[in-house]
Amino acid sequence: MAFLANPVISIGGVNLTGFCTAASVLERYDALEDTTFGMTARESQAGLGNHEATVTLYMDYSDNATYEVLSQLVGTKTTIIATPATGANSPTNPGFTLSDTLLAELPVLSATLGELQTIDITFVQGQYTVDLS
Repeated sequence: MAFLANPVISIGGVNLTGFCTAASVLERYDALEDTTFGMTARESQAGLGNHEATVTLYMDYSDNATYEVLSQLVGTKTTIIATPATGANSPTNPGFTLSDTLLAELPVLSATLGELQTIDITFVQGQYTVDLS
């Protein structure tokens, strides 16, 4: 079991770790049914990749912070890299990457009185790779 105290999150080449409170990367493939006559249960095979990454960030409107970085990426394809810890990529610290992934929407304001503003953003599809070196 891993306790992640210091993961690293890079979005569009910018390290946003200092604004991030949660992140998940999902490796997923479309299920293509290939059941035929005579089978007693449905079967499927993997189709196209349909990967996703979700990140929770504190919203900050200052220079080089969350809003400035993300507002330039919304509606475009970008790259997100998430690693469990600081340091070089390795088998025990893999770099999970979605490249050519789309940030389709950006919640520009999500505020509650007396609380720090956070946003959840989701990157969809793209090429999934894992860097172990």
